[in-house]
Amino acid sequence: MKSIYDFTQEQLIDEFIALGEKKFRATQVFEWIYRQHVYQFDLMNNISLSLREKLSQTYSIDLLKIKEKQVSKDGTIKYLFELEDGGLIESVLMIHDYGKSLCVTSQLGCNMGCRFCASGLLKKQRNLTAGEMVNQVLSVMNDTQERVSHVVVMGTGEPFDNYDHVMDFIHIINHPKGLAIGARHLTISTCGLCDKIEMYAHVGIQANLAISLHAPNDEIRDQLMPINKAYPMDQLRETIEYYIEKTNRRVTLEYILLRGVNDQIVHARQLAHYIRGLNAYVNLIPYNAVDEHGYQQSLPQDVEAFKNELLRLKINVTQRKEHGRDIDGACGQLRAKKVGESQRWK
Repeated sequence: MKSIYDFTQEQLIDEFIALGEKKFRATQVFEWIYRQHVYQFDLMNNISLSLREKLSQTYSIDLLKIKEKQVSKDGTIKYLFELEDGGLIESVLMIHDYGKSLCVTSQLGCNMGCRFCASGLLKKQRNLTAGEMVNQVLSVMNDTQERVSHVVVMGTGEPFDNYDHVMDFIHIINHPKGLAIGARHLTISTCGLCDKIEMYAHVGIQANLAISLHAPNDEIRDQLMPINKAYPMDQLRETIEYYIEKTNRRVTLEYILLRGVNDQIVHARQLAHYIRGLNAYVNLIPYNAVDEHGYQQSLPQDVEAFKNELLRLKINVTQRKEHGRDIDGACGQLRAKKVGESQRWK
């Protein structure tokens, strides 16, 4: 059975026309879900009983099952959701002074193989549908009874390896009759698929782009991120320049600091040289250690020195606040743990 959440408003209109229904009925259902937050066809009382029955027989409207929920002292909530096929995915709700931000997963597992990341502990089984991404947002809002104001597609998976579904997801939650989350409150993160970044430059939506860089040179990035062998840093920089030229949008360069690997002054200088001239800024990210990988969080004095060197070199830099350190904070960590437990009991 198809999920009602899989469709943009335009796609849902096409679905309803195929069912022999009027266009405006699709818009009514779309608004019931995203504006009224009604997740049962039976409760959509301005729609005929016969259409409600037809919808119930044709589409799934169930929210995701919460398999586990961890709440941090700082208010961060990590959800482990179960999909209809039994797959497990994570979403993380973070509390900021500007609102509530949800980190959404885009794939069941990940094939990018970043050496420091818990997401890669379990290989990609499949892409998530747009509806499965939308459902993460709706399920969290339903559980907390509060609005999600910002969404980042930075959970398990490489969003641009699931490009079409991610674009539909963005359009659904951005649509004024949908969740109406402003485009500038939406961020898509990629580890650097240059061909898809170029495609994204022509989408015309003002959602933010974040590049997972995590290294100042090819030698270190090759070690940390296998994708760099396909799209080395010079090519990635040219693609970033192309994106900025086409969109006039600033790019975020994400940089996880790993003790003794990429966090020394020489690395800060190399990074500054790489960035100079780009409309971009660096977001320094604290590392949540993953036992299986052996990397460690940088020492506080090294983080401060690295940041200060970038500032001295006139590079715009922010430092991400840690969230959920007292729970399974690393992306994919809780899922990997639960899948590991289930396999041990088989």
